[in-house]
Amino acid sequence: MGFLSSSASGSITMRSSFAVLLVLLAFSSTFTSTEAYDALDPTGNITIKWDVLSWTPDGYVATVTMYNFQQYRHIQAPGWTLGWTWAKKEVIWSMVGAQTTDQGDCSRFKGNIPHCCRKDPTVVDLLPGTPYNQQIANCCKGGVLNSWVQDPSNAASSFQVSVGAAGTTNKTVRLPKNFTLKAPGPGYTCGPAKIVRPSKFVTADKRRVTQALMTWNITCTYSQFLAQKTPTCCVSLSSFYNDTIVNCPTCTCGCQNNITDPGSCVDPESPYLASAVAGPGKSTNAPLVQCTSHMCPVRVHWHVKLNYKDYWRVKVTITNFNYRMNYTQWNLVVQHPNFDNLTQLFSFQYKPLTPYAGLNDTAMLWGVKFYNDLLTQAGPLGNVQSELLFRKDKSTFTFEKGWAFPRRIYFNGDNCVMPPPDAYPWLPNAGSKLITSLLRPAFTILASLVFLLAFA
Repeated sequence: MGFLSSSASGSITMRSSFAVLLVLLAFSSTFTSTEAYDALDPTGNITIKWDVLSWTPDGYVATVTMYNFQQYRHIQAPGWTLGWTWAKKEVIWSMVGAQTTDQGDCSRFKGNIPHCCRKDPTVVDLLPGTPYNQQIANCCKGGVLNSWVQDPSNAASSFQVSVGAAGTTNKTVRLPKNFTLKAPGPGYTCGPAKIVRPSKFVTADKRRVTQALMTWNITCTYSQFLAQKTPTCCVSLSSFYNDTIVNCPTCTCGCQNNITDPGSCVDPESPYLASAVAGPGKSTNAPLVQCTSHMCPVRVHWHVKLNYKDYWRVKVTITNFNYRMNYTQWNLVVQHPNFDNLTQLFSFQYKPLTPYAGLNDTAMLWGVKFYNDLLTQAGPLGNVQSELLFRKDKSTFTFEKGWAFPRRIYFNGDNCVMPPPDAYPWLPNAGSKLITSLLRPAFTILASLVFLLAFA
């Protein structure tokens, strides 16, 4: 009665295996579909708007604008690169505010030579200082696109393109395909172009409204998994109530390998440092990091500094270990439950991020312009720091169990690796609790043995 037959147990085993398989498939499909989702910026994306403004004898003139609707992720130098594939045999006759990187084969044209004849053109922004007759509004920033919260006035980039061998009506124009956006490397995935309601424009005197002849949008989302194989930053922790400094986990962003990869990092005392910085990797923006246990280009240190009766203070330090990178317009996103009681901030800009209504536990921090908005290369000046003063909430405040440390930290939009929770600095009176909890199983086993021997 208490035992199952072999056939019944086999069927249960098969059902269990099938259930496990379903769970794994569900997990994998869920992970794949949400790999570009950012919980702290759920609606963040880069939207490319293509406005057809006029028709030409063999095509049209359009203004292409990229809007960075991401709250804290930006594109820094050397800037964005935009590509697509033409649906027919279109060519680019001319461009204003940008240029293609390759002209392609234009031998079939006898008179005027187009700007680009490639089936898959690649477009880059023009540099600052471009002559005015080659500029339009929001162009010529070297491809730099700032985040929406940090610098909304520079969160858009535009260029104008004259397209030939294309349709000359709304019904004959074919939308480009296979859009790609690099910033400057991989990370963004662009969806298909979709026709939307034509854009409307207000004249300078605000007395007349015009509209585009045709408009389509392309939405691009970012995934850190696609951007790089290894993390780009890590977090270390310390506190006034514990002498332990919890460093970034070993080999967070890579490991020192002097045998197979001798140039993987540089000792700051090395006499060859200058030549290494100016080496061939300079042109490709390959990171050259200082030799550390974590090997990360950037480290964020969170130090619980002081405890007052009604307040507590934290010191945040960002250190650049990359000898080939100046981080311009850097930003930090920190998630901590006490940010709804942030009282004062020193030498950083601050804006609360509230991706979900009624929950104010995430803050965006960045440097003060012309003061510390530039995080310079590794070296004595390669760090920025500030202090945060929080008011205590008696109902939730505690220093126990790592509550004073952040839940999540992003640097320039990339999630930084946190130390494991069991490594966080403990309160002095928590040490005895930890030892007792570790010894309790041993005492239990010993008591059981004594009991058994006594009645053997």
